[in-house]
This record gives sequence, C-alpha cells and structure tokens, in this order.
Amino acid sequence: MKQETVVVIVGAGPAGIATSACLNLLSIPNIVLEREDCYASLWQKKAYDRLKLHLAKNFCQLPHMPFPLSTPTFVPKNMFVQYLQNYVYHFNVDPLYQCSVESAWYDRIEQKWVVTAKNMVLGSVEEYVCEFLVVATGENSEGFIPNVYGLDTFKGLVIHSNEYENGKKFRNKDVLVVGAGNSGMEIAYDLYNWGAQTSIVVRSLVHVLTKELVQLGMYLLKYIPCTFVDKMVLMLSNFLYGDLGGYGIQRPFKGPFRLKQETGRSPVIDVGTVSKIKTKDIKVMTAIKDIEGDHIKFTDGQERQFDAIVFATGFRSTVQRWLKDDGGLLNKNGMPKHKSPNHWKGENGLYCVGFASAGLFGISKNAKNIANDISQIVHGN
Repeated sequence: MKQETVVVIVGAGPAGIATSACLNLLSIPNIVLEREDCYASLWQKKAYDRLKLHLAKNFCQLPHMPFPLSTPTFVPKNMFVQYLQNYVYHFNVDPLYQCSVESAWYDRIEQKWVVTAKNMVLGSVEEYVCEFLVVATGENSEGFIPNVYGLDTFKGLVIHSNEYENGKKFRNKDVLVVGAGNSGMEIAYDLYNWGAQTSIVVRSLVHVLTKELVQLGMYLLKYIPCTFVDKMVLMLSNFLYGDLGGYGIQRPFKGPFRLKQETGRSPVIDVGTVSKIKTKDIKVMTAIKDIEGDHIKFTDGQERQFDAIVFATGFRSTVQRWLKDDGGLLNKNGMPKHKSPNHWKGENGLYCVGFASAGLFGISKNAKNIANDISQIVHGN
C-alpha cells in the first residue's frame, strides 16, 4: 500500500499528538505512525502508579488546551492520561497504530520523503510519501540498561524503570535501585512504602530540590538572571536539607537551573526519599563494580545480596535505526546536533520534536513552531 500526504509524524507520544493537533488547526493533512497499540504508551503502560508531573500544570499543558481549573497543580499520572485522551479527541488526532517505521529517506529527485512501515497486525509493509517528516519518537524511545559485569549471572529479577508499576510484589524483598534521578528516587521511596528493604545507587552528582523550589525558580527565571536564581534556590535547599554529602549525595558545581539549560539534566524533586535516606531506611550505595549470582559488589568494597534490581538509568533515542538521511539534524546518538532553540528544524522538510530535554513545555513550544513553519511553506502565510 502506498499513501501520499503532506506531513508524516513518527511517534504518537505527547510530542507527536501535539504536532498533529497544531497541524490540524492549520488544515494541513498529516498522518501519525505509532508502533504501539495506543497513543502515549509510555504514560499509559510504562509509568509507575505514583508518578506525578514534576512541574506545575501550567508548564505541562499541550498547545491550545490548558488543564481544567480543577486539576491539581502537580498532575497525577491518571489525570494526565485523561487529559491526553481529551486532547486527542478534541483535536481529531487519529494515529495509525502498530505501524513500526522501518526506514525513512529523502528522494532528492521527487523532493519528497519516503517512509516505509510494517503493519504489525497484517504483517504487510506500507509506504508513505510526504513533503515534510516530523520525528516525534523523542528521547525516551527505549529503556537503557548499562553493561554491568556479571549482570547475566544475577539470579533475581532485573527490570527497567519503565516496567515498574508499584512495590507490591517486592514486599520484604531486598531491592537495589540503580540511578538517582527523579524516577530512581521516587521508585526507591515507593519500594520503601511497600515494605521492601531498599537501597539506591547514587553515581552522579545531583541537585535535590522540592517541587515548590523548582516552581519558584522557574517563575523567577522570567525576571532574574539564572545565576541569581540558582544562588537563591540553593540557599533555600541548604536550609531545608542541610549538607547531604555525608549521606552519599553530592551536589554538582553548577547550579540546578544552569545545569538544566546547558545539559538538559533536571534536578531531583524530592518526594520524601531524602528523609528516609537520612534515617537510613533507604541505604545509599556507590556504583556497582560487578555481580556474581545474587551478590553485588560495589566500588567502595561493600558486598551485599539482593533479590531484585530496578534500573532507573534513563532512556535513549532509536531514531538512527530507521532515519536514513538526517540532513545533519541529529548526532550519532539520535539527538539534535544544535542546542535549543535552534534544534528542531533540519533540511528538506525534516523536523524533530521532543528532543530538547525541556519536557512537555519544550514539546508544546516546538510543536507550534513546526506547524507554523510548515504552514508558511504550504500556505505562504
């Protein structure tokens, strides 16, 4: 089957559906291809139960649809999924599900993109031809588990954080969480609350803030230089938490908002984990040296037994597996070569959305940018 349209969007996460909605409002035909059987599958199927949006709702809404006034400031997962459902319906976004894109290349003679996708229901290969291609598979396309020597000998359960729902089945188990970002810290806290003996590997330098401090900082950034915002927020964080170095949590040299701007790394928003680390109900471990059976050795010389490991070690882009001509837009890791705000547009009608390490706020901004840019080319306005 061969089908022609103006825009093909690969990925029906928040980035893809937001871009489709913006295009629909501008009457620009588009097709959204999604390999899973639903939109926003990461949110619907692979997010743990207690997850809430880490930023206030006004920083997390998609284009042209604010959250209802009754929605809490920090939106729970289920409410966000309902919001996405309403969004898709309201803007008539209609993805083609279980269509796994296998290749996309630019036909320089016809000056169009050719996208081939496998229909996983029918087993057939379908072809889509378009003037514009939007890569919306994002930074979180595939869960990443690092190579750890001896991991294949571990006798217990090994999962990535995108498989974690809640700690019910880990009650009275010794569980090691690897990774101290937002997901790792929150999963460790959830495991403790379910009665697991919980430990967490803290390998990197991290800033720990409350959600209120993050909200305050983002508000102040509108009016005050980042350097002063960082100083103010860190002063308040020190007052709340004290020096966490003695508990195995070291701060980066650069401030939290400067670090976010330069590297995309977000501060950890504490949900109660720090207090449990201070009381040693949650134990902080150094990096894993190697694994032998259910025994895990750490770089500080400790050795302990565990029943399960949860890797909260992030995600990676998979776009380079199928995009055959990125026109210099992406690097070898499938991430934009150029820093925000100039990262979203490439050559020959190629765009990307959801790659700015700027969360839903960045997605909303870039979806509108892409739709408006395409509209100017198509409609000349």
